[in-house]
Amino acid sequence: MEKTDKLAVLIDADNAQPSIIDSLLAEIAKYGTASVKRIYGDWTLPQLKGWKEVLLTHSIQPIQQFGYTTGKNATDSAMIIDAMDLLYTGNFDGFCIVSSDSDFTKLAARIRESGLLVYGFGEKKTPVPFVSACDKFIYTEVLRAEESDEETTPIKKLSAAELKRDRKLIRLLRDAVDAASDESGWAHLGAMGNIIAKQSPEFDPRNYGYKKLGELVKATGLFDIEEQVTHRGAKAIYVRNRKRR
Repeated sequence: MEKTDKLAVLIDADNAQPSIIDSLLAEIAKYGTASVKRIYGDWTLPQLKGWKEVLLTHSIQPIQQFGYTTGKNATDSAMIIDAMDLLYTGNFDGFCIVSSDSDFTKLAARIRESGLLVYGFGEKKTPVPFVSACDKFIYTEVLRAEESDEETTPIKKLSAAELKRDRKLIRLLRDAVDAASDESGWAHLGAMGNIIAKQSPEFDPRNYGYKKLGELVKATGLFDIEEQVTHRGAKAIYVRNRKRR
């Protein structure tokens, strides 16, 4: 039986929206099993009512943290302390930190120093240092767009012209092909994706309106794409920089 990573999911109720919960947990399931699910906030406040309504359904444990001092975020401190306690148990393979708050930057870095994975979830306003401190960072705007019962505007699928104008994206894709390619210049799409993930934690083809990396690469019109069938009958996709043809 294939091993599944055990993950600790810690949610900052003050900096996350309850409307994402179904898509959030579905996304987390791609990376492992949510062995612990905790959410932090002052549950005496009316603004957390939306979260209260979904906690029981999804078996998320609410952690009460009173705001003792105005201007100080006691919720962040409680999350950080709990995270370190969970880290020291040695029972987890990774952490999911759900917040757009830069206060968790050092926590993410500390967890990674211990050899564990960190998946961050937050809005696009999340400060770059926190995003960069994670192994992978998923913007919650993508998750909200995937909620079937949520009246949100789907993320716009960018055209080839729009994608080409994004120099950072094109450079990221080209460099990944170069790094993953063999002597013929062809790179396996999976290897390419692994390289991109290491270089850019926030990269996600859904940010550009595409569900899969292969769809995004094809949409740019800048790469040759070839599909091959392996000896086991599985399909493998290979990519080459078109300019080197």
